[in-house]
This record gives sequence, structure tokens and C-alpha cells, in this order.
Amino acid sequence: MSIDIKSLLYPLLGLFFFCLLWAYTASQIDTSLGTFPGPAQVYAQAAVLVEEHQVEKQKAEAFYQRQEVRNAKKLEKKPDAKIKIRKYTGKETFFDQVLTSLKTVMFGFLIASLIAIPIGIVCGLSDGVYKAINPLIQIFKPVSPLAWLPLITMVVSAVYVSEDPWFEKAFLNSAFTVALCCLWPTLINTAVGVANVDKDLLNVSRVIKLPALMHVRKIILPASIPMIFTGLRLSLATGWMVLIAAEMLSQNPGLGKFVWDEFQNGSSDSLSRIMVAVVVIGLLGFALDRLILLVQRYVSWDKLAVLR
Repeated sequence: MSIDIKSLLYPLLGLFFFCLLWAYTASQIDTSLGTFPGPAQVYAQAAVLVEEHQVEKQKAEAFYQRQEVRNAKKLEKKPDAKIKIRKYTGKETFFDQVLTSLKTVMFGFLIASLIAIPIGIVCGLSDGVYKAINPLIQIFKPVSPLAWLPLITMVVSAVYVSEDPWFEKAFLNSAFTVALCCLWPTLINTAVGVANVDKDLLNVSRVIKLPALMHVRKIILPASIPMIFTGLRLSLATGWMVLIAAEMLSQNPGLGKFVWDEFQNGSSDSLSRIMVAVVVIGLLGFALDRLILLVQRYVSWDKLAVLR
């Protein structure tokens, strides 16, 4: 019990002193938009954003109700009439932007993982393949996502042409930018994890003559899970940071656009609203990392392993 109290007490103390330092430091900084917001101002703006979201949702519900009433009257007069349900096109709230960013980062992360893990396994199993691919990894790994963004935007605009698209181009631009930057940590860590599988396990597989696919499924993957998930955690954290920057630069919907719009707005509340976004970005990044840890704990063969 004492351990549980300490595990809660120390983080709470850290947060308390951080808020004290934040409040004092903020009060000493005057900007062109007023005093830098402290915790109290940020909390107040968070409440305003919640209220704005609720008001917008009520408008959307009223919009759809009016459509239902209008369509019901239309069908009453003419039963075989074709009715349309138009999408509500009101202003996106802060929480809509959060949801958009989460969907985008998870989509890009999924694409990157589906590509990086198989290639990483092959690189780990074959020294020749690793030597062939490694120069490409080292060349493209340090490239900034902001350098990729214009290229991806042009390619998506040229290739993704459809009268009834499944995804918006802005969504794909951001998602593919995230995917490109998520590839490398997962690929490298998977290759290292596979290449360092215990020799005794490999000898057992060789002695009992496991088929290649069975060897990967029963020996390689379980033994490499810690390194694969280390790569996945690094990739997701990288993707989350990249996404915010990409949304700011390209003005695609999401938290990055919200931050940039508020900066351009320049009202007295803008700094507080940006700080709300900063805190939410941090909390969601932490939550995504915990999510990957939960998945690792679920799929790992060693349930007693210490995961941090």
C-alpha cells in the first residue's frame, strides 16, 4: 500500500511544483497579446472550448432534425421522392480537430508498421538484405518531414483522383507524411531485435527443422517483441510530433491547424487556447505511448517483464 501511495504522491508533487513555477514565470512575461497564460487562464479557456463544442453539437443536431422533418414532409406528399441527407458543415471545434489528428496519426502509424516490421524481420534474418537496404535507411532517416510534405502533396494530388474518394486529400497528405517518418525507428529496432535472437533458440529451431514461416512465427517474433515494440513506441512518438508540424505547415485539419489559426487570430485569449492545445498534445502523446505498452504486455510471452 505504501508503494502505491508513493507512486501517486511523487507525480502529484512534481505537477504541483511545476504549476507553481509555471504560474510565477508566466506572470513575469508580457507579450504583445498580454501576459503569458498561467494554469488558471489555461483551465478557463479549456472550459470555454468545451462549451463551444457543446454549442456546435447542438447546432448540428438541430440541423439534422430540420432535415428529417423536411424530408418526412416531402415523403408524405410524394412517397417515391428521393431524399438527401446533407452533411453539417459548421465550424470544426477543438475536439473535432483532436479527433482528426488522432485518426490521421493512427492511420499513418499503421501503414508504417505494416511496411517496417516485415522489412525489419527480413533485414534481421539476412545480412545481405540488411547491407543492401541499410544505405537507403541511413540516407532517408534524417530527412525532415517538412521536406517530404510538398512532394507527398503533389504525388497525392496527381495519383489520387476519384469522383467519390474514400479519404480527403488533406487527410492522406498528413497520414503519408507521418508514415514516412514512422518507418525508420520500427524498421531499425525490428532488424536489431531479430538479428540478436538468442543463439540457443535458433539452434533448437534448426535441430527440430522448423519450416521458415514457422521459425519466424514461433522463434523470431516472440523473441524480438521487446525491440519491435521499442521501435513502435519511438515511431508513434515521432509520428505525433511530425503530424502537428505538418498540419501547421499545410493547413490540413487537426491540432496543428488549430494552433496556427489561434496564432494568426491574435486575440487576447489566443495564447491560452494554444497552451490548452499544447497540454492536450502532450497528454495524448503520453496516452498513445501507454496504449502501445498495453498492447505489448498483451502480446508478450513474458508477462512478468518490467515495461517502462
